[in-house]
Amino acid sequence: MVKKILVPIAFSKYSQGILNYASGVAEPFGAELLVVNVINARDLEAVDKITSFGYKVDVEHYLATLKKERREELKKLMEPMTLPDKQVSFSFRVGDPTNELLKLVVDKNIDMVIMGIKTHDVRHIFAGSVAERMFRKCPVTILSYRDDEISERLLKKFTRHRRKETE
Repeated sequence: MVKKILVPIAFSKYSQGILNYASGVAEPFGAELLVVNVINARDLEAVDKITSFGYKVDVEHYLATLKKERREELKKLMEPMTLPDKQVSFSFRVGDPTNELLKLVVDKNIDMVIMGIKTHDVRHIFAGSVAERMFRKCPVTILSYRDDEISERLLKKFTRHRRKETE
């Protein structure tokens, strides 16, 4: 039985679709949605580094501003959801995204994770994507959300590959 679903969002263009999809999965189970945004500790280290060069920015102000902006964005994203408010919670975490998500899975007895597969963030070239690491390490079921755009792109890629095999 699925009672708790973790939904990591990165406030990308896919976040609305992920939330809508997760809500649709949670509703028939009466499951609780735990929506989380992980602020990467590396981003805060970069802000701290900039501060050391004399720029007038500090980690606390940056973090407070970021959380405020993301809360406002979350309100917009959650408007179309039909789940009762008591079934949905939101939190921020700061740290390594994969580790923070895995801690939540274990600490909150999560039954399922629903997340997007990929962002186009250049940092993933060097560090690998959070989704890839979650698929390798997560002890519970992960549903991989794909919107129509991603599905179409993957289908075209597969179709081209298949045509080349038969030529």
